[in-house]
Amino acid sequence: MVKEIERSGIPVVHLCTVTPISLTVGANRIVPAVAIPYPLGNPELSPEDEFELRRKLIDKSLEALATEVTEQTIFE
Repeated sequence: MVKEIERSGIPVVHLCTVTPISLTVGANRIVPAVAIPYPLGNPELSPEDEFELRRKLIDKSLEALATEVTEQTIFE
């Protein structure tokens, strides 16, 4: 689905826990997530720390979305 949305001219960021899969499906902008059971959080963190973790993921995703890419790119 990521490739089809990109093909229509809409940039997409793929947040994922297993980046090789994202590379295989052809995602152009890849942001690694936290872990397979909790891709966008960590229940062991305090609410404040988890908010900060999620904020960093969103900031990285927005940076990736605003970046022009010509090939598959993983934003660490």
